[in-house]
Amino acid sequence: MSNSIAFVLDGNAVEIGFDRSSRLAPTTTVLNYLRGLPQHRGVKEGCAEGDCGACTVVVGELRADKSINYRAVDSCLLFLPMIHGKQLITVENLKGSSGNLHPVQQAMVDFHGSQCGFCTPGIVMTLFALYKGGTKPSQDEIAEALAGNLCRCTGYEPILKAAVAACNGGGRDQFSVDEARIVGLLKSISPDGISLSTDLQRYDQPATLDECLVLVEKFPDALIINGATDVALRVTKKFEILRHIIDCSRIAELRTVSSDSHALTIGAGVRISEVMKLVKNDFPGLYQMLTVFAAQQIRNVATLGGNIGTASPIGDTLPVLMAYGAEIILQSRRGMRRVKAASFVKGYRTTDRQPDELIMAVALPRPSAVSRIRTYKVSKRRDLDIATVSAAFRVDLDEKGIVSDITLAYGGMAECTKRSISAEAFLKGKAWNRQSVEGAQLLIDMDFSPISDVRGSAEFRKIAARNLLLKFWSETTE
Repeated sequence: MSNSIAFVLDGNAVEIGFDRSSRLAPTTTVLNYLRGLPQHRGVKEGCAEGDCGACTVVVGELRADKSINYRAVDSCLLFLPMIHGKQLITVENLKGSSGNLHPVQQAMVDFHGSQCGFCTPGIVMTLFALYKGGTKPSQDEIAEALAGNLCRCTGYEPILKAAVAACNGGGRDQFSVDEARIVGLLKSISPDGISLSTDLQRYDQPATLDECLVLVEKFPDALIINGATDVALRVTKKFEILRHIIDCSRIAELRTVSSDSHALTIGAGVRISEVMKLVKNDFPGLYQMLTVFAAQQIRNVATLGGNIGTASPIGDTLPVLMAYGAEIILQSRRGMRRVKAASFVKGYRTTDRQPDELIMAVALPRPSAVSRIRTYKVSKRRDLDIATVSAAFRVDLDEKGIVSDITLAYGGMAECTKRSISAEAFLKGKAWNRQSVEGAQLLIDMDFSPISDVRGSAEFRKIAARNLLLKFWSETTE
């Protein structure tokens, strides 16, 4: 494995070595790396946690057909090794060789959407990624793309108008003309894994599943990441030195997807933005929850397996996976095993994954015709916010309207994602009516002892949890 990384910046291949004399660490963020370069200070640090979008850059990576896919990402959440083998594009790169502004920059000027120099570059880079999508986005798609850029000093409407004017389909620009050359540069970068070592840290990025399983078995205390949008906060906010990281982001087997009449199986390394496309039609409950999962820049990096592996008390995807009866597929050199999502989390930030195992995939059984599934998120704002309470419910009714099976999964109500076992037991075998549901509401408090924090009080959480069950009944009653 190489002790250096390589990527494309400013149209040229760049190689960075990591050793004891290097000023850069494996967990140096792309943002801080760019801010250390004299010609790339258009990128800004606002929140250092992926909320403001001021640090948005675009990463280009090779598709299977050897074209380049462009993704807007928060550079404050990317460790430098994560761009190995990719193209890094900043706002300084958008100006054409003749000095002309890029179409999205010109539109921001023409429609008076440009703001101060702090947030405007991030907004421009978000629109650039949208522009390179090659299609004409709808108003909703534009709004969704911009949800991760919070500043609106000039007002939202001028920015939306600029996006509509610029992103009119095609995506042709100077990057299109130069794409073949960039593809050649990216293909020239070694596909082998990397192993970076300094005095304080080690960062492994294996290229194959076998390499990864060997490392995980050999170093059971290493921190395993695949996206790291949560782990990165330990560096940017808590200033931790993460001693040993095993980054699984390059393993092809973790990005596979298979589907049949019984289930949809999604690799743990599939990014959340791609998961949304996969589940939109057949698993609307999961799709709905993912639409309020962070913002586009984070969904373009975060992975399904990474979100499950963090075992956040809020849960995000875990309550939904419980409601769908999903299984977590785990792999080690000893073999493979499957664990129900409902029993995967054991406690605060603790899961059933053994030290030598990887989360390989998630198997989503296709719900039966009698199943009714809904998901909910209670937060202070719709986009880019942590839930105060999240919930995912499933009820199966027989032909007489009697509850044959039910799952009531909550996030934000305990030290980990949990089901309301008492309320479920009460409802099984009863008619699905308001009287039964109101009786079950009283039992929810028996299963949870939520805390009070900045997002909401314990009492508010209890009330919200009870009322979400009533809302679920109202929405599923014919």
